[in-house]
Amino acid sequence: MDQGLRELYQEIILDHSRHPRHFGAIADANHVAEGHNPLCGDKVKIYLSVDANDRIKDVSFEGRGCAISVASASLMTEMLKGRSVAEAEELMGGFLLLVKGDDAQTLEEDDRERLEVMAGVSAFPMRVKCATLAWHAMKAALDGKGNTRTE
Repeated sequence: MDQGLRELYQEIILDHSRHPRHFGAIADANHVAEGHNPLCGDKVKIYLSVDANDRIKDVSFEGRGCAISVASASLMTEMLKGRSVAEAEELMGGFLLLVKGDDAQTLEEDDRERLEVMAGVSAFPMRVKCATLAWHAMKAALDGKGNTRTE
């Protein structure tokens, strides 16, 4: 990867970490789940408001963790709002492939470009768990499980 592009991606991650989007609880959430990574201490709580047509009307998160964990949660919330539950699950599948260093061709081109900032974590297996925590919590919320852990 080009050094300039790497620096841009790092800046985007730092911006999402320092200024997380959609941070805080939402009052009308009908799907909620917590995620915890006991190896590094990252914790996240995902709030989703899903309408009768299985569309994500609103999404937010609370929690604390490393820059990768917070940035990933922030980026995820930006990308999920307005999507159907099925689209959210497809996006998660592609994101998991991307951060594990696998081919993420299942992602739409625009989505892949936005999520590419997180692809560098594939070089650091312990950081993959940080990057995927919020996504697993989102899936647990949609499945009604309430809690998830990455270890």
